[in-house]
Amino acid sequence: MLQKGINKTFSRFFISLAMLLSAHTLTAQTVLFDPAEIYIGTTHGINSSMVMFNPSVEQTTSPLSGYTGGITFRYITEKHVGLQAEINYVQRGWSEKSGYKRQTNYIELPFLTHIYLGNTHRVIFNLGPKFGYLLNESVLANDSTSNAPAEEQIQKIHFPFDYGITTGLGYNLHTKKAGVFELEFRAYYGLSDIFANTKSDYFSTSNYLNFTVKGGWYFQLTGKK
Repeated sequence: MLQKGINKTFSRFFISLAMLLSAHTLTAQTVLFDPAEIYIGTTHGINSSMVMFNPSVEQTTSPLSGYTGGITFRYITEKHVGLQAEINYVQRGWSEKSGYKRQTNYIELPFLTHIYLGNTHRVIFNLGPKFGYLLNESVLANDSTSNAPAEEQIQKIHFPFDYGITTGLGYNLHTKKAGVFELEFRAYYGLSDIFANTKSDYFSTSNYLNFTVKGGWYFQLTGKK
Protein backbone atom coordinates (compact mmCIF):
# COMPACT_ATOMS: atom_id res chain seq x y z
CA MET A 1 0.00 0.00 0.00
CA LEU A 2 2.84 2.40 0.83
CA GLN A 3 4.45 1.66 -2.54
CA LYS A 4 1.21 2.43 -4.40
CA GLY A 5 0.71 5.61 -2.38
CA ILE A 6 4.18 6.91 -3.22
CA ASN A 7 3.71 6.07 -6.90
CA LYS A 8 0.39 7.95 -7.00
CA THR A 9 1.88 10.95 -5.17
CA PHE A 10 4.76 11.37 -7.60
CA SER A 11 2.56 10.75 -10.64
CA ARG A 12 0.15 13.47 -9.50
CA PHE A 13 3.05 15.83 -8.76
CA PHE A 14 4.56 15.51 -12.24
CA ILE A 15 1.18 15.79 -13.96
CA SER A 16 0.26 18.90 -11.95
CA LEU A 17 3.63 20.51 -12.64
CA ALA A 18 3.36 19.78 -16.35
CA MET A 19 -0.12 21.36 -16.47
CA LEU A 20 1.08 24.43 -14.55
CA LEU A 21 4.07 25.03 -16.81
CA SER A 22 2.00 24.42 -19.94
CA ALA A 23 -0.59 26.96 -18.80
CA HIS A 24 2.13 29.54 -18.15
CA THR A 25 3.59 28.95 -21.60
CA LEU A 26 0.24 29.31 -23.36
CA THR A 27 -0.73 32.51 -21.55
CA ALA A 28 2.67 34.21 -21.83
CA GLN A 29 3.17 36.83 -24.52
CA THR A 30 5.36 35.47 -27.32
CA VAL A 31 8.52 37.49 -27.98
CA LEU A 32 10.71 35.90 -30.65
CA PHE A 33 14.50 36.17 -30.50
CA ASP A 34 16.51 36.88 -33.66
CA PRO A 35 19.03 35.38 -33.47
CA ALA A 36 18.08 32.63 -31.02
CA GLU A 37 19.97 32.20 -27.77
CA ILE A 38 22.10 29.06 -28.11
CA TYR A 39 24.19 27.66 -25.27
CA ILE A 40 26.47 24.68 -24.82
CA GLY A 41 27.88 23.67 -21.46
CA THR A 42 28.76 21.04 -18.93
CA THR A 43 27.22 20.04 -15.60
CA HIS A 44 28.51 17.96 -12.68
CA GLY A 45 26.89 16.93 -9.42
CA ILE A 46 25.72 14.33 -6.93
CA ASN A 47 22.90 11.89 -7.61
CA SER A 48 20.96 10.16 -4.79
CA SER A 49 18.84 7.20 -5.81
CA MET A 50 16.64 4.39 -4.60
CA VAL A 51 14.42 1.81 -6.27
CA MET A 52 10.68 1.58 -5.66
CA PHE A 53 10.26 -2.19 -5.21
CA ASN A 54 6.96 -4.03 -4.96
CA PRO A 55 7.05 -6.20 -2.85
CA SER A 56 8.96 -3.62 -0.84
CA VAL A 57 12.63 -3.88 0.07
CA GLU A 58 13.84 -2.29 3.30
CA GLN A 59 16.26 0.42 2.15
CA THR A 60 18.33 2.90 4.12
CA THR A 61 16.92 6.34 4.93
CA SER A 62 19.92 7.83 3.11
CA PRO A 63 19.70 6.94 -0.62
CA LEU A 64 22.73 5.64 -2.49
CA SER A 65 24.92 8.53 -3.67
CA GLY A 66 26.84 8.69 -6.93
CA TYR A 67 28.28 11.02 -9.53
CA THR A 68 26.43 12.58 -12.46
CA GLY A 69 27.80 14.79 -15.23
CA GLY A 70 27.52 15.53 -18.90
CA ILE A 71 27.06 17.97 -21.76
CA THR A 72 24.02 20.23 -22.28
CA PHE A 73 22.69 22.02 -25.38
CA ARG A 74 20.12 24.79 -24.79
CA TYR A 75 18.13 26.51 -27.57
CA ILE A 76 15.88 29.51 -26.79
CA THR A 77 13.87 31.13 -29.60
CA GLU A 78 11.34 33.11 -27.55
CA LYS A 79 11.19 34.92 -24.24
CA HIS A 80 10.76 32.63 -21.22
CA VAL A 81 10.70 29.34 -23.19
CA GLY A 82 13.27 27.12 -24.88
CA LEU A 83 14.40 23.55 -25.42
CA GLN A 84 17.21 21.64 -23.76
CA ALA A 85 18.92 18.36 -24.70
CA GLU A 86 21.57 16.58 -22.65
CA ILE A 87 23.82 13.56 -22.66
CA ASN A 88 24.83 12.49 -19.15
CA TYR A 89 26.66 9.76 -17.30
CA VAL A 90 24.95 8.92 -14.01
CA GLN A 91 25.52 6.49 -11.16
CA ARG A 92 22.32 5.08 -9.65
CA GLY A 93 21.36 2.10 -7.52
CA TRP A 94 20.02 1.36 -4.06
CA SER A 95 21.21 0.77 -0.50
CA GLU A 96 19.54 -1.75 1.83
CA LYS A 97 19.45 -1.78 5.63
CA SER A 98 20.86 -5.30 5.48
CA GLY A 99 24.17 -3.87 4.26
CA TYR A 100 23.70 -4.65 0.57
CA LYS A 101 24.48 -1.88 -1.95
CA ARG A 102 24.33 -2.07 -5.72
CA GLN A 103 25.47 0.61 -8.17
CA THR A 104 24.11 0.88 -11.72
CA ASN A 105 25.75 3.14 -14.29
CA TYR A 106 23.75 4.71 -17.13
CA ILE A 107 24.08 6.95 -20.16
CA GLU A 108 21.08 9.27 -20.14
CA LEU A 109 19.39 11.49 -22.74
CA PRO A 110 16.95 14.06 -21.29
CA PHE A 111 14.82 16.14 -23.70
CA LEU A 112 13.40 19.06 -21.74
CA THR A 113 11.20 22.11 -22.01
CA HIS A 114 13.23 24.95 -20.52
CA ILE A 115 11.29 27.80 -18.86
CA TYR A 116 12.95 30.78 -17.23
CA LEU A 117 12.08 34.04 -15.49
CA GLY A 118 14.47 36.99 -15.41
CA ASN A 119 17.40 38.15 -17.52
CA THR A 120 20.82 38.41 -15.87
CA HIS A 121 19.49 36.49 -12.86
CA ARG A 122 17.19 33.71 -14.02
CA VAL A 123 15.01 31.26 -12.15
CA ILE A 124 14.77 28.16 -14.35
CA PHE A 125 12.34 25.24 -14.64
CA ASN A 126 13.07 22.12 -16.68
CA LEU A 127 10.55 19.39 -17.40
CA GLY A 128 10.46 16.47 -19.83
CA PRO A 129 11.22 12.83 -20.57
CA LYS A 130 14.53 11.15 -19.92
CA PHE A 131 15.84 7.98 -21.56
CA GLY A 132 18.72 5.88 -20.31
CA TYR A 133 20.73 2.80 -21.17
CA LEU A 134 22.55 0.61 -18.63
CA LEU A 135 26.33 0.47 -19.11
CA ASN A 136 27.20 -1.83 -16.21
CA GLU A 137 26.31 -2.75 -12.63
CA SER A 138 28.33 -3.73 -9.58
CA VAL A 139 27.82 -4.73 -5.94
CA LEU A 140 29.43 -2.10 -3.70
CA ALA A 141 28.78 -3.89 -0.41
CA ASN A 142 27.19 -7.11 0.80
CA ASP A 143 27.31 -7.19 4.59
CA SER A 144 24.08 -9.13 5.01
CA THR A 145 24.20 -11.82 7.72
CA SER A 146 21.34 -13.77 6.14
CA ASN A 147 22.25 -17.20 4.76
CA ALA A 148 19.82 -16.85 1.86
CA PRO A 149 20.28 -13.73 -0.32
CA ALA A 150 17.19 -11.71 -1.11
CA GLU A 151 15.61 -11.87 -4.55
CA GLU A 152 16.84 -8.44 -5.69
CA GLN A 153 20.37 -9.35 -4.61
CA ILE A 154 20.69 -12.32 -6.95
CA GLN A 155 18.92 -10.88 -9.99
CA LYS A 156 20.75 -8.98 -12.70
CA ILE A 157 19.13 -5.96 -14.31
CA HIS A 158 16.64 -7.37 -16.80
CA PHE A 159 15.71 -4.21 -18.72
CA PRO A 160 18.78 -2.17 -19.78
CA PHE A 161 16.61 0.62 -21.24
CA ASP A 162 15.15 3.08 -18.76
CA TYR A 163 12.73 5.97 -19.23
CA GLY A 164 10.79 8.37 -17.05
CA ILE A 165 9.98 11.99 -16.23
CA THR A 166 12.42 14.51 -14.79
CA THR A 167 11.88 18.02 -13.48
CA GLY A 168 14.32 20.63 -12.26
CA LEU A 169 14.34 23.94 -10.41
CA GLY A 170 17.42 26.13 -10.48
CA TYR A 171 19.19 29.46 -10.81
CA ASN A 172 21.24 30.96 -13.66
CA LEU A 173 23.70 33.82 -13.41
CA HIS A 174 24.43 35.36 -16.84
CA THR A 175 27.70 37.24 -17.25
CA LYS A 176 28.97 39.03 -20.36
CA LYS A 177 32.46 37.49 -20.42
CA ALA A 178 32.59 34.48 -18.09
CA GLY A 179 29.53 32.64 -19.40
CA VAL A 180 26.51 31.34 -17.52
CA PHE A 181 26.77 29.73 -14.09
CA GLU A 182 24.02 27.41 -12.93
CA LEU A 183 22.83 25.58 -9.83
CA GLU A 184 19.92 23.12 -10.17
CA PHE A 185 17.99 20.61 -8.11
CA ARG A 186 16.29 17.77 -10.01
CA ALA A 187 13.94 14.90 -9.34
CA TYR A 188 13.46 11.86 -11.58
CA TYR A 189 10.67 9.30 -11.44
CA GLY A 190 11.17 6.17 -13.53
CA LEU A 191 8.25 4.81 -15.53
CA SER A 192 10.07 1.59 -16.46
CA ASP A 193 11.19 -1.33 -14.31
CA ILE A 194 14.69 -2.74 -13.92
CA PHE A 195 13.63 -6.34 -13.15
CA ALA A 196 11.27 -8.63 -15.05
CA ASN A 197 7.67 -7.88 -14.08
CA THR A 198 5.37 -10.57 -15.48
CA LYS A 199 2.84 -12.32 -13.23
CA SER A 200 5.30 -15.16 -12.66
CA ASP A 201 8.13 -12.86 -11.58
CA TYR A 202 8.83 -11.87 -7.98
CA PHE A 203 8.69 -8.07 -8.42
CA SER A 204 5.67 -6.39 -9.98
CA THR A 205 7.43 -3.00 -10.00
CA SER A 206 11.07 -1.92 -9.61
CA ASN A 207 11.43 1.67 -10.82
CA TYR A 208 13.96 4.39 -9.95
CA LEU A 209 13.44 7.47 -7.82
CA ASN A 210 16.39 9.91 -8.06
CA PHE A 211 17.30 13.32 -6.66
CA THR A 212 20.18 15.36 -8.06
CA VAL A 213 22.04 18.52 -7.10
CA LYS A 214 24.42 19.84 -9.75
CA GLY A 215 26.31 22.88 -10.91
CA GLY A 216 26.94 23.92 -14.49
CA TRP A 217 28.81 26.31 -16.73
CA TYR A 218 27.54 27.36 -20.17
CA PHE A 219 29.06 29.26 -23.05
CA GLN A 220 26.65 31.36 -25.13
CA LEU A 221 27.17 30.76 -28.86
CA THR A 222 24.55 33.17 -30.29
CA GLY A 223 21.95 35.66 -29.10
CA LYS A 224 21.89 38.90 -27.20
CA LYS A 225 23.98 38.92 -24.01
